[in-house]
Amino acid sequence: MSLRDGPLNELRPPLAWLAVAALVLAGIVSLALFVNDHRGSPLDDIRGRFDSVAGVAGGVMSAPVHWVADGAAAVGAYVDAGGQNRRLRTQLAQARRLEAEVEALREENGRLRAILGVKTDPPLPMVGARTVLDARGPFADTRLADVGSDQGVIEGNPALNDNGLVGRVIAVSRQVSRIMLLTDIESRIPVLIARTNGRAILTGDGGPAPRLDYLRTHDPVRPGDRILTSGDGGVIPRGLPVGVAVQAKDGWRVALDTDAGSIDLLRILLFKDFSQLVGANALQPGVLPPTTTDAPAPAPPATQPAAPSGAAPASKAK
Repeated sequence: MSLRDGPLNELRPPLAWLAVAALVLAGIVSLALFVNDHRGSPLDDIRGRFDSVAGVAGGVMSAPVHWVADGAAAVGAYVDAGGQNRRLRTQLAQARRLEAEVEALREENGRLRAILGVKTDPPLPMVGARTVLDARGPFADTRLADVGSDQGVIEGNPALNDNGLVGRVIAVSRQVSRIMLLTDIESRIPVLIARTNGRAILTGDGGPAPRLDYLRTHDPVRPGDRILTSGDGGVIPRGLPVGVAVQAKDGWRVALDTDAGSIDLLRILLFKDFSQLVGANALQPGVLPPTTTDAPAPAPPATQPAAPSGAAPASKAK
């Protein structure tokens, strides 16, 4: 197929007319510029008319240029909006991470204030600790805390969080101590029922709710009874919160207060003996009364003289 018979053959007349119009318009603009260079001549009126025509023609010719420029600006703004959107998404993700960190710090700060607010009556020295290792297994439930003998911790010291008793220290090194939780299968803690003052042994069996064994109480246990440490044995002071009694199929168990929160932040009571509670002098035995009296000593019992050998014993009077 020849170029003359091609599809562009129909566009040739419009293109020709457009070229002629552009040539005429260029001539008019050139003539206007030529006339405009001769200022002060009698042709000022003609020059003004040519300026008007040239202004209109220039506006018509510059319109496509403005359209292209506006389109390019719009495309640039669209592309820049995509970049801004990506930057805003990144900033939003960073802000959300910061918000989560701030919320976590706020929660930890509140727990620290609660733990620091733990008081005993009478006051006992305490040391703050953080659990650094979870040694949980089928037959053991212990934690490692980042305090030890250098901070005054000894074996048997009770450990509490902001809700109640967690367990007691069973091993100590200089900077680390091992805490046996109340749920450990080897845990045995003497407790009392606050309502009746009855005694029991809180026995861990690896489950979440330790058992109440060896109950000694005149009034039956009721669901919801508060369970506190009894202080029996002198290892743990009396009155530390433990939990509430709940009825189970195999008997009474205790829903621990510590289940309401985490146990990564602790307070260890530096409890040694009851002399810290009442004073060493109060534990000394009182002065006993003397064992001697002013009454005369009783006379020794009378003895009969021995009978001579071979003599028959005297017969009783009839």
